[in-house]
Amino acid sequence: MQITSRLDLMNWLTGQGLTGLPEAELLRGFCERCRAEGLELSRGLVIIDTLHPIYEGRAFRWSDVPSNESDVIEYGSTAEGDAAKNWRRSTFFHMLEHGHDEMVLDLADAPSLDFSQLDELAEKGHRHYLAFVHRFGENGALGQMDCLYSNWSTRREAGFSELELAALRDLVPVLGLAVKSAQQVDIARTLGRVYLGRDASQQVLSGRISRGVTERIKAVLWYSDLRGSTGISESIGPDEIIPFLNDYAQAVIDAIHDAGGDVLKLIGDGVLAMFAGDDMAVSRRAALRAEHLFRKNVTALNARRATAGQPVTSAYIGLHVGEVFYGNIGSEDRLDFTVVGPTVNEVSRIASMSRSVDRELLASAEFYKGLDATGRRYLVSTGRYALRGIGRAQDLYTLDPDIATNEPVTGSYERYLAG
Repeated sequence: MQITSRLDLMNWLTGQGLTGLPEAELLRGFCERCRAEGLELSRGLVIIDTLHPIYEGRAFRWSDVPSNESDVIEYGSTAEGDAAKNWRRSTFFHMLEHGHDEMVLDLADAPSLDFSQLDELAEKGHRHYLAFVHRFGENGALGQMDCLYSNWSTRREAGFSELELAALRDLVPVLGLAVKSAQQVDIARTLGRVYLGRDASQQVLSGRISRGVTERIKAVLWYSDLRGSTGISESIGPDEIIPFLNDYAQAVIDAIHDAGGDVLKLIGDGVLAMFAGDDMAVSRRAALRAEHLFRKNVTALNARRATAGQPVTSAYIGLHVGEVFYGNIGSEDRLDFTVVGPTVNEVSRIASMSRSVDRELLASAEFYKGLDATGRRYLVSTGRYALRGIGRAQDLYTLDPDIATNEPVTGSYERYLAG
């Protein structure tokens, strides 16, 4: 590949990296352009670790022939099990262990080499193999994302020429920079979504990060906390507490997200969430749908935990509607994107009242009044209560007990929630 062709490809990679072309598309475009210039790549693999609560990293693949293989692979921990064994047999692990940045292999020698996947490459007709490890350095690393790994193959019997090897040495770092850039954007979105919540993350990443920038919105608020969690935490081993909390947090958060809500904050074993939109009647129904989904999640979770001999519980839930301030609140160097206002205080008090009246769901009069006529039929009053710290007493509502015991009523309620 001539110098002018290399520069053209570098310019293409730079431009596409700036515009945010997805990693798999970057790799495909790179390989196809190399082939168009006479560099006969037959396969390309780019791997980069990331910063994610589930995945350790991602791999991107390209082949010169159609394949059932996915272009993108998200992989978990390589620290144990078969994944660890495969990693330790990889050329990349060998290169890291021995301080090499590059490895060139003749795949005719694959049977004599104790590296994973080389035999498979040779069987598929690939003849020559080139691997790179490009290290980011201390200032360029982010979590485990401290290297870009890549390997390249050709089917040509003579293998890569010295000129082609030189071209790949020049080009792959530019590809790596574009892939790293795309991963950093993805990491920012992931961290925002995981730690701030879906809507708050979008707000922050769109530029709303100035202190004091808030908007006044009307929303349905959800506040829930676990039943008897303090006693359960004291009765189990320290190593069981976090899995216990995680199990039930997953049940709550999945239900809220599946119903279209946004989780704003985790407060110990408590969850603050909101359901917002132009139509508060729709948001109210979404909150009831989330509560119903949560009960189903808990039923399945408790069955699994009971079978394993683990303690089980459920949650108290309060629902309320009102105006809140939604946005950045805090100091100059530590902000929280959340909701504040009297409505937030009231919904937490309503959830706390659930313990006193022994009801797993309590909804405010404001929530009840805004439901349509059909929805109101499924709620019954539990009485009038003065909430701690709240100046006025109000009626609180819970689900009609027939929903849990009468199959026709259950079906009618579920159809209402789905409507």
